[in-house]
Amino acid sequence: MSTAPALDPKHTALLVLDYQPAILAALPEGGDCEALLGRMEGAIADVRAKGGTIAYVRLGFTEADWDAIPAVNKSFAPLAQHRVMHHEDPAAAINERLAPQDGDIVVRKIRYGGMSTTDLDQQLCERGITTLVVSGVSTSGVVLSTVIDAADRDYQLYVLSDGVADPDTEVHDVLLHRVLPSRAHIIDTAALHALLRAS
Repeated sequence: MSTAPALDPKHTALLVLDYQPAILAALPEGGDCEALLGRMEGAIADVRAKGGTIAYVRLGFTEADWDAIPAVNKSFAPLAQHRVMHHEDPAAAINERLAPQDGDIVVRKIRYGGMSTTDLDQQLCERGITTLVVSGVSTSGVVLSTVIDAADRDYQLYVLSDGVADPDTEVHDVLLHRVLPSRAHIIDTAALHALLRAS
């Protein structure tokens, strides 16, 4: 963790991915969702205080989005079939404890990755963002997809080890310790605070 380079807040965005009631509800009951949200409140406050960018990504569908999902899509066809995660449903809103503020980036996606079905990459580029600190639910879904995509787009990447969670704790651990480190610096919220302070 100590080998991660210091952050330049002017060129850094904290990605807050899929922190939505319906998705948080899928986490294991022993995982302490309140503590997770508390850590994220702190991380968001730290990045804001240093002048960094906060970018929220949430999953949400319109009727047209559901209708366009093919039956072969193993992950999303069931959501379309059952009309789950309508973009106006409160369960698809960003958790109120982490609510966006004026000047934040907020995008709505219709697949796993934070960039593949949004203009997030364009908005980040327009702000001169070259470094991403990734947090989100879940590690095996939005976090993995977004990190792989962002790595291919040459962002400098950090993953918040205590700001990501997954319904499957075993998969979460494998990704955090074996897969994601090849693409991102793995830090926790305390290290984020220190890296921002060092800037």
